[in-house]
Amino acid sequence: MPLFKDDTQFMNLAFNINPTLLLTFPYSPLAAGMIILPTKDPKGAVVTLLVANSVGDANTTGFSTLNKNRLSFVGGGRVRTNFFGLTGHQLAGISYSNKEFASLDQRLANIATNNIAKEKGSLAFYYNFDQYLYEPEKGSGKGFGIFGRFGVSDGNPNPLHYFFSLGVGGKGMMASRPHDQFGIGWYYIDVRNPSFTGPLATRQFLRNEQGVEAYYSVALTPWALLTPDIQVVHPAQKDTVDLSRPVPFVREGVNTATILGLRLQMVF
Repeated sequence: MPLFKDDTQFMNLAFNINPTLLLTFPYSPLAAGMIILPTKDPKGAVVTLLVANSVGDANTTGFSTLNKNRLSFVGGGRVRTNFFGLTGHQLAGISYSNKEFASLDQRLANIATNNIAKEKGSLAFYYNFDQYLYEPEKGSGKGFGIFGRFGVSDGNPNPLHYFFSLGVGGKGMMASRPHDQFGIGWYYIDVRNPSFTGPLATRQFLRNEQGVEAYYSVALTPWALLTPDIQVVHPAQKDTVDLSRPVPFVREGVNTATILGLRLQMVF
C-alpha cells in the first residue's frame, strides 16, 4: 500500500494515496497482513499482503462488524530500480472487497421503497513509480525527480473509474538549503457518474475532476519546516441546489476552487 505523506509533502489526498483504492480498502480498518522481503537487501524489493474488515471505523476495534462477506484483500509489490544509475521505485498491486455495495445506477421509485440496487464486490488495480533525475549522492534523499500514479477500478460500484497523476519534486537543491523541499503535481480522476432515473428524466450529478498543487517547504531549522501550499481544483461536483428558495429549486454551478494552505511541522 502506498503511504500517506501529507505531513511533509502534498496536502491533497490524490498525491498521497491512489484514490481508486478507497472503496475497496477503508481508511481505518481492522487488518492483518504480512511483508515478504525476497532479496538480501530489505530495500531492494517488498511484497505486501493484507486482509481487512471492509467496514472501517476509527473509533471502534472493528471486531463487532467483522464478517466473511465484508472483507478486503490487498496484494502488492515494490522493487527498487537503478535506471541510468539513479534510484527509483516501481510499485503495483490489486485490491478487492467482497462487500455488497449500492449500485451507482438507481431508479428513484426503487429508492422510495427502499429497494436499492446492489453490486456484489469491487476490484481496483494500482501502479506507482518514482524516479530520480538528479541524485548527487546515493541514499542521501537529496536531488529531484518525477513521480506518477495510475489506478483503474470496475467503475460500478466504485465511482472513481480511472486515476492519473504526474509531478516533480526535490529536496536539498541548494547547498545552503539542504533541508528545503518542493513539489508540483497534477492529477485527473475519470468519474463514473451515478445516474438516477425518474418518471420524467435521468439525472447525473458528477463530472470528471482534476487539479494541480505546488508547495515549498522552508527549513527554519533542521527540525522545523514551514510549508506554503497552493491548490487549484476543478471538483467532481457539478452544482448545488439552494433548498432555502421556493420551488422550483435553483441549481448553482460549482466553480474551480483555489485553496491556499500553510503548514508548520516540528519534529521532536
